[in-house]
Amino acid sequence: MTKHTALHAEHEKLGASFTDFGGWDMPLRYDRELAEHHAVREAAGLFDLSHMGEVWVTGDDAATYLNTALVGNLAIMKVGKAKYSLLCNEAGGIIDDLIIYRVSETRFLVVPNAGNAEVVADVLAERAAGFAVEVRDASSETSLIAVQGPASEAIVSAVTDESQHQAVRDLAYYAWTSIEIGGVDIMLARTGYTGEDGFELFLPNERAAKIWQLLLDAGSSHGLIPCGLAARDSLRLEAGMPLYGNELGLDTTPFEAGLGGVVSFKKSEDFIGRAALEVVKAEGSAQVLVGLSGAGRRAGRSGYAVHAVAADGTPGEQIGQITSGLPSPTLGHPVALARIDAAFAEIGTAVAVDLRGKPEPFEVVSLPFYQRQS
Repeated sequence: MTKHTALHAEHEKLGASFTDFGGWDMPLRYDRELAEHHAVREAAGLFDLSHMGEVWVTGDDAATYLNTALVGNLAIMKVGKAKYSLLCNEAGGIIDDLIIYRVSETRFLVVPNAGNAEVVADVLAERAAGFAVEVRDASSETSLIAVQGPASEAIVSAVTDESQHQAVRDLAYYAWTSIEIGGVDIMLARTGYTGEDGFELFLPNERAAKIWQLLLDAGSSHGLIPCGLAARDSLRLEAGMPLYGNELGLDTTPFEAGLGGVVSFKKSEDFIGRAALEVVKAEGSAQVLVGLSGAGRRAGRSGYAVHAVAADGTPGEQIGQITSGLPSPTLGHPVALARIDAAFAEIGTAVAVDLRGKPEPFEVVSLPFYQRQS
């Protein structure tokens, strides 16, 4: 059965078009996805992310346990900070990418992707055996709302008491704090998936509609509009951020996905997948994730083949395929993420993308494609 977030009725009122995403009926767009994309780049967008998971890890062994279950070093995190990490299997394949928040010395919040939330909760519970920890899946009772864009700080401040404005301003990137909005206790994080400044608000389902409306009302004078998954995807691609199921998966190691830096071999814990990943690091990956920029107007899409280019400019052997691609609304030309043979991954390398039988010139470029100025 398709699941609904606590804000589904609010999206219906706003005339959203819906799509299935990880078993959830989610807003794809409200009006024009290009307008939603540009609103986030120029002003602000409001997103319902309540399909994401929330798994609490609590106990004296919480830090040590997470260092065993995940590839990153979570034990060195300070209270009030967040960290991006990966949950891998024994072969080093990525089960999911996650954001972890340290709430206290013995309490962490793990946020998995929507389609993987139940799997992640089950794997974390399984790996907790022998540790003094409790793993509790709170996904079904928690809503998550994001405000993304240059005006996001002003909008969040507008719905908080003046005594909390400094806390909002001082909140660092990849950190969180507790605030109150409209009498509702909120866990406010400064993270995001768009390449812009932004905030994510964790709160109980029963208060979600109230906070959603308060943000819409406060943001109207700042240019804020509600945004769906279509704009979220184009924004994250411009920012060079991976999507599970496209760039990441069980058949992909962190090194193939350009996330080798997330893996900590310095920590003492023998984390799941460590032995396999040590081999990959030592031997190198046959394929790696790169950014591609097109000179024309036609965009490559997920699954399209990428070919080497011969000295005379003609397409040669297939060297990989696109994982995500579209015409960049901000940059005005096609961009794509692609997994290709490592030998062709040098910046500036010319490649050809097979666009339904017609080769289109692309070039390997550095990531991200788009980066905000401040």
